[in-house]
Amino acid sequence: MAKISSKILGFIAAGSLALSISSATAAEKKPFGEWLEDVKAEALSNGIRADIVNAAFANVKFKEKVINLDRKQPEVTQTFQQYMDKRLPKSLVDQGKTQMNKHRALLEEVGEKYGVQPRFIVALWGVETRFGRYTGGFNVVEALTTLAYDNRRAAYFRKELMNALRILNEDHITLANMKGSWAGAMGQSQFMPSSFLNFAEDYNGDGRRDIWTTKADVFASAANYLSRSGWKYDQTWGREVRLPAGFDTSLIDLKVEKPMQDWQDLGVRRADGRDLPTRQLMGSLVQPKGGNGQTFIVYNNYRTILKWNRSTYFAMSVGQLADRIGN
Repeated sequence: MAKISSKILGFIAAGSLALSISSATAAEKKPFGEWLEDVKAEALSNGIRADIVNAAFANVKFKEKVINLDRKQPEVTQTFQQYMDKRLPKSLVDQGKTQMNKHRALLEEVGEKYGVQPRFIVALWGVETRFGRYTGGFNVVEALTTLAYDNRRAAYFRKELMNALRILNEDHITLANMKGSWAGAMGQSQFMPSSFLNFAEDYNGDGRRDIWTTKADVFASAANYLSRSGWKYDQTWGREVRLPAGFDTSLIDLKVEKPMQDWQDLGVRRADGRDLPTRQLMGSLVQPKGGNGQTFIVYNNYRTILKWNRSTYFAMSVGQLADRIGN
């Protein structure tokens, strides 16, 4: 018998250890029904009414469809160009301009109060739910329960599940109407439950923070989120730029911030070849994956949009839709 090398023995040992850890994890995980009883007990201990807990979990099941969607998010399955072509058709821009004009008075009032340009409120609304037309048909409690039971981000989604129950407990929405995305994002602004509790606004003063059907609450909630996350009213989000030949690609990183003049001196220009703006905003260079080399210089407000959704694709689509809608 040939002698087995120490390296191979090491691989075998490592594999055995990984298998034993995996098996231990699987053994420790409770069956869904048993685990759900622990969740209910936690909710009750957090002050959620028994009638809310019983109703919320009465017919909840583990949904494989939710897990499948979680594994197929756009930045994993689409290039930047594919995403932008799908998410920003001309029809969406046209609808955005129509919505801006239709709700101009309310948007300007909200924008002035919170310090957010109306075009960005409308752009977020458009990218998230096509101006309220597609808010998601998933039972939010069931979606969050499924994701909380899954291993990928169990702790995060369990907290969001408890937050969703708190929203029901405070009577902002009924269980039957608490619909949202597969990830538990809700309403026309697609707030996760934690974002709802932190940022949703009762702008019309009816005692409920209604991001599902009340436009005033939808707009104010989105603006409040941006405002409290560091939005600058006197700045835009960014712009496409052109890099010179031989540019140091290590500088293309959100962690690298420079004033406009520094980027100008390095040969960076607007996409049409003109000089960069003379205002000395701090900017970083971003090259979205699968963007055919497209490069953007982005400012503070781009980073603020990333706090809403950490997807580069998402932030770019919001910024570009806001630009196309116009002031």
